[in-house]
Amino acid sequence: MQNLLSEGLTLMVFGMGFVFVFLTLLVFTTRGMSSLVTKYAPDAAPAAAPKPAAKPAAAPAGNNDELIAVMTAAVHKFRS
Repeated sequence: MQNLLSEGLTLMVFGMGFVFVFLTLLVFTTRGMSSLVTKYAPDAAPAAAPKPAAKPAAAPAGNNDELIAVMTAAVHKFRS
C-alpha cells in the first residue's frame, strides 16, 4: 500500500511539474512572439471616428398608444 501511494505521489509531482514548465514556456513564447510582431509589423492606420447618431426626439409621455399596440402584438405573436 505504501509503495502504491508513493508512486501516485511521484506521478502527481512529475505531472504538475511538467504542466508548470509547459505553461511557463508558453507564456515566454507568447511574449516573445508579441514583441516580434509589434517590432516588425506596421501599425494599423487609425480609423476615422464615426459620428455619433442623432438621438430621435422622445415621444410625449401621454402618446404611447401606438407603442403599446406594437408591443402587445409582438407578445401575442411570440406566445402563439
